[in-house]
Amino acid sequence: MSKELKFVLLLDCYGDLLTDKQRETMELYYCEDLSLAEISEPRGITRQAVRDGIKRSEQTLLDIENKLGFASRLSKMRECFEQLKEISDEIGSSEISDKLDKCIEKGLSLL
Repeated sequence: MSKELKFVLLLDCYGDLLTDKQRETMELYYCEDLSLAEISEPRGITRQAVRDGIKRSEQTLLDIENKLGFASRLSKMRECFEQLKEISDEIGSSEISDKLDKCIEKGLSLL
């Protein structure tokens, strides 16, 4: 998993545990794909200050994930549902396959 995707997932899981300023900066950087300069200019701070804030926020998110592990489990569950979907597709059209598909879709919607 790429670094960007990893932090988007961590933000989705734990973003509310960051301060508003940290969360906003991380979302601008990882979700909106803004550069350090684009983030720093409107705030009147240096790119280095933005970078330092992002690094601190990244470490906070990693620490939380290491303690709780929700994002990792979520990713593994999604992989399992995708494997089940592939198996269901291999089974083909049958009542069991249709029921399995509905269960998979429901499970994926909960993630």
